[in-house]
Amino acid sequence: MTRENPFGQVLVALITPMTADGEVDWPAVEQHIDDVISAGADGIVVTGTTGETSTLTDPEKLKLVEVGKSVSAGRAKIITGGGSNETAHAIELYRASEKAGADGIMIVTPYYNKPTQAGILTHFRLVADATDLPVILYDIPGRTGVPIKYETILRLAKHPNILAVKDAKGDFSEVSRVLNQTDLMYFSGDDANVLPHLAIGATGLIGVTANIAPAPYRTIVDAVNRGDLAAATEQHRKLEPLVRATMTHVPGTVAAKYILHGLGRIGSPRVRLPLVGPEEWEAAMIEDEIGLVSGIDGVDFSRFRPDRNAAAGGALPKIAGTTR
Repeated sequence: MTRENPFGQVLVALITPMTADGEVDWPAVEQHIDDVISAGADGIVVTGTTGETSTLTDPEKLKLVEVGKSVSAGRAKIITGGGSNETAHAIELYRASEKAGADGIMIVTPYYNKPTQAGILTHFRLVADATDLPVILYDIPGRTGVPIKYETILRLAKHPNILAVKDAKGDFSEVSRVLNQTDLMYFSGDDANVLPHLAIGATGLIGVTANIAPAPYRTIVDAVNRGDLAAATEQHRKLEPLVRATMTHVPGTVAAKYILHGLGRIGSPRVRLPLVGPEEWEAAMIEDEIGLVSGIDGVDFSRFRPDRNAAAGGALPKIAGTTR
């Protein structure tokens, strides 16, 4: 059975642009969403890990959905991520997100409390029961401490609202196994593995580097769709140093904001504590990797002017987030 895809294929794990004092820069949010959609994104994941969900307030999360819907104007799906490691709070947030206009929800495995597989199964089922929106399961054991095991994914695949998995586990044999035994869609959650995931049947990607360069990912997905591996591989190779710059030296959020600010596409590279901007040696490594980037559609790195001072440290917002 082949399900209709309600999410898109080139999904951006959206950063949340902020002012120098750590408040959400709403005009910059609008501009950034419009930029990535215009460059080829057909899905936007707001309030995910890259969006600093852990330090956003619930009202900010809901406003990001509303702003995303307004700016996208039907050009891209708006998916809300984040949620909570408390099931009741997650249900509350996703219900409110549905009312705010979200097109889908991405539920991360409960983090820190390290539930058993039975607890993970119950959490996902109850949240999926709570709304009519299509669901992406987010499997990222490096952040949550526990994987969604194969057997649990098979059981969850039977839920009518659970349609997809965002995979940041890197187990390609398991991805193939689940694709063979379910009709779940898979989205690559690891920027370096986008093309390999697509090559074994994944539907698309939810990417951090796509904040900076959505167009090459559009090219890769379109090339895979028409069976042109050579064209997809060419873009994959061009993206490799940019992916390294974004994903290997500091958290992806930090690097993406540092690079976008250096390109003049956001007004500040500020992140909220406990995230901080890159230290001098980290910034130097990011800049060295950027020096290797060339020929990427839609990005002119000859205009890259990084500002280490602007990125230094992290912000304490006026109102604390509501995560537990």
